[in-house]
Amino acid sequence: MVLIHEYRVVLPMTVEEYQVAQLYSVAEASKENTGGGEGIEVLVNEPFDLNELKTDTDTAQNDNKICAPEKPLFANGKTFTKGQYTHKIYHLQSKVPGFIRKIAPKGSLEIHEKAWNAYPYCRTYVYNPGYMKEGFYIMIETMHYGDRGTTGNIHGLEGQDLTSRNVTTIDIANDPISSKDYKKEFDPKLFKSEKTGRGLLVEKDWMKSVEPVMCAYKLVTIKFKWFGLQGRVESFINRQEHRLFTTFHRQVFCWTDKWYGMTMADIRAIEEATKKELDDQRQHGELRGMKAED
Repeated sequence: MVLIHEYRVVLPMTVEEYQVAQLYSVAEASKENTGGGEGIEVLVNEPFDLNELKTDTDTAQNDNKICAPEKPLFANGKTFTKGQYTHKIYHLQSKVPGFIRKIAPKGSLEIHEKAWNAYPYCRTYVYNPGYMKEGFYIMIETMHYGDRGTTGNIHGLEGQDLTSRNVTTIDIANDPISSKDYKKEFDPKLFKSEKTGRGLLVEKDWMKSVEPVMCAYKLVTIKFKWFGLQGRVESFINRQEHRLFTTFHRQVFCWTDKWYGMTMADIRAIEEATKKELDDQRQHGELRGMKAED
């Protein structure tokens, strides 16, 4: 039994701009959530070509190798074969709910993330090789497309997957967020870009009229097989994904003047510097970032 939910995040930028914006924001957000022995460790960040790779059949044995995903990278009627591969470890002790921390063995709360970024399509696979193994995974498939979130089935779902899918459109300006997540500098209603003139996003229906515009179609598939906890954990993960997508994309927009005009070469240099900074912060810095909401 798996849970399938599609989130549609509409943003005031082009698909081409978002490639840089998203990678810049991931690097910055990673630093905000790393410290005190927890956070993000980057193992691999290299280009891939699926025509030259073997399928990833044993994730536990291939931590530092680039492997092909189990199924083709496909969305919007196209198959994608080349891009950037990353493998990260999330050290998460304070970022999982208390009822999991109480029953999980010490050292088991390390989550691995493998991602095949074949922009404008990206697949991210999250798993726990040391403890949950095949009993848990989160797969996020994202297709970035130049519309207002109106494409009905961009991921080409069929049968039960399509009928059981829930769809939520995220409004980065008007959707409520918790007080602990709110930061004035990341409020789209208060931000106006000096470089592009975009913002303030004060109109209730800004998504219908803003130009330029694009949508990140994020299909989230969740499996958590643990007797007595399955429904509770699946619900928790789904809430956390909604929370993460909302707060992250508020940052993406409000960082417009930081990433606008950057090239992919600039981004790769930032990622390399960020990897070194994350290693240092995780070992020596203070605990920081988003904590779990039980």
